[in-house]
Amino acid sequence: MSQYAADYLHKVIALITRVHDEQLPQLNQAAVHIADTLQAGGLLHVFGSGHSQLLAAELFYRAGGLVPVNAILDLPLSVMQAARRSTWLERVPGYAAQLLQDEPVRAGDTLIVISNSGRNAVPIEMALAAKAQGATVIALTSLSFSQSISSRHSSGQRLFEVADLVLDNYGVDGDALVAVPGCPVKVSASSTAVGSALLQAVAAATVAELAARGIEAPVWQSANGDEGEARNAAHWQAMHQRIKRL
Repeated sequence: MSQYAADYLHKVIALITRVHDEQLPQLNQAAVHIADTLQAGGLLHVFGSGHSQLLAAELFYRAGGLVPVNAILDLPLSVMQAARRSTWLERVPGYAAQLLQDEPVRAGDTLIVISNSGRNAVPIEMALAAKAQGATVIALTSLSFSQSISSRHSSGQRLFEVADLVLDNYGVDGDALVAVPGCPVKVSASSTAVGSALLQAVAAATVAELAARGIEAPVWQSANGDEGEARNAAHWQAMHQRIKRL
């Protein structure tokens, strides 16, 4: 049975290697956008629905992560309340605009919108609404998958077509990678593993970009270490009134 575990790991490693070989320019460009935002006192926002919301949480309030990150974590759009309903809800026109009204997105900010398929109304509308407010939008999506399907948004556009910059997770149609005899569909999705690697790479590049400008990036430290609690308390005090979920 270990051959199938190895099969998955080999395929994910190959995808991350491809990210390294092909997308460093896009990762660095994303870091420049985010560094510009943070240098100007703005926020990095991250949004996803369904399992993509896991990646929005990936950048938020964690050890080694940037402090000025506002994760847009809408519970009805997650799988933690009513999973099947979240699938329906991300297709509802107008939902993203209502959601964004309660988020601190401003001109000059950067928003990362995460959607593997990039076809549903909510992530596309979130990107369009944020751009209308003057934010830069970075999409994290599967280009090949998204290009093979139609949009569910009234514009007919998919997420990669409305974003300012695209990060590609190289996901396959349907996301799952491994064929196991006796199972009629493939198993073990790649988008979370590869997406997490992409986002953490962007975070590292952003901190380095700010350092090159002579700016020390605010970064959360593990609260389980001796110094982390005090350092994090200072970050919380500085940011909790601007980031709603702190």
